[in-house]
Amino acid sequence: MSPIAELYIFVMAVLAGFQVIAKVPSILHTPLMSATNAIHGIILVGALILALSIHSGAGLVIALLAVFFATINLVGGFVVTDRILGMFRSEREVGPKS
Repeated sequence: MSPIAELYIFVMAVLAGFQVIAKVPSILHTPLMSATNAIHGIILVGALILALSIHSGAGLVIALLAVFFATINLVGGFVVTDRILGMFRSEREVGPKS
């Protein structure tokens, strides 16, 4: 497949993904984040397995970048989910603000 066709598919996937996520009601955001956190965990495991099987220098750098970005996605997803769930906690559960 040509690089132009791959770029076209990537751009269309980004636009379609943005449209899908933009239309999600806020009440469904937390369950969707939980599902994407699970997917990011699977991606991180795949990136780690890939990094362990690479023998060339450039391939190893790319694989380690994949591990790095997958980790950022996973941790960021949990942070965002925690912040969203924090909005629904009552004042008694959280305690007084300091």
